[in-house]
Amino acid sequence: MRLGIFTATYLDMELPDVLKMAADIGYEAVELPAFKGNPHVDVEEIVKGNNAKELKKMVEDHGMIISALSNHPEGQIILGPYGKDTDAICPGTKEEKYTFGMERLIKTAQAANALEVPVVNGFMGCENFGRFFPWPNPKGWSDMEKEFVERWGKVLDKFGEYGIKFAHEPHPSELVYDIDTALRSVELMDGRKEWGFNYDPANLVYLGIDVERFIDELADRIYHVHAKDGELVTHNQRRSGCIPQGDWQRLGRGFRFRIPGWGSVPWKKVLTELSLIGYNYVMSYEHEDVTMSRKDGIHKTYNYLKPLIIDEPYEGRNDVLFQ
Repeated sequence: MRLGIFTATYLDMELPDVLKMAADIGYEAVELPAFKGNPHVDVEEIVKGNNAKELKKMVEDHGMIISALSNHPEGQIILGPYGKDTDAICPGTKEEKYTFGMERLIKTAQAANALEVPVVNGFMGCENFGRFFPWPNPKGWSDMEKEFVERWGKVLDKFGEYGIKFAHEPHPSELVYDIDTALRSVELMDGRKEWGFNYDPANLVYLGIDVERFIDELADRIYHVHAKDGELVTHNQRRSGCIPQGDWQRLGRGFRFRIPGWGSVPWKKVLTELSLIGYNYVMSYEHEDVTMSRKDGIHKTYNYLKPLIIDEPYEGRNDVLFQ
């Protein structure tokens, strides 16, 4: 398994500088942002001429691979929300928003194909996460499922043509946010191989979900992994719960994102389960820890996770004790 880094953490830096910094520490892969306007990858330009080959060579010259393209914002508006909350991604009507999102995700798949990158990460969206509670509209969630099949089905048809998989990142405010909804989405998509998950344990521990069980139950659908932690702040939880409101730096929050090793994710168990299901791709570091600098995070994450990675599966024993 390789340790990688999501370069969206450093959008204030030129991509070559990010590559050098990460490679000098020991990172072996980069996950690149693909949403419109980001300075690292323009998915419309990368498919022109030799741009894809040049970017791929730049990454490889640093001893790294591109593990994934990621387009969370534009994937979000395929299923919503469609009001002012997402106007910064795309202003307009509901139809204008989801049409834009679908077109951009398809362009992201085209760019991934040009770069020979197997997976696109992102969010699927959710018009109203409050519909997890079946009131006032008991059919509200199932109506969103119908829209999921219709819109994402069309997007995945194009992903299939390009030979790319989409890895949704289960997360609060998404239609798929836990084990049950993840399994349901695979069922709704009739098990098509283009649909899977970017496993981010921080987003699961946030809601009290067993992160090891997600790995075991969705084993063949885990296409990419984020190295991000989340801290269930026990001395605050009985006041604010695990989904508190307010600024991420607020001292009274019952949850905050952390770098690996500084939160509640049991990383040795996570790495064990990933090894047992045969996952041998990339764990991509994403910095959302408001308690420490990115400089601290990039070094501490590598130094913490690198010794924990299981390099080879158990080879079996034939000595007398195991006869």
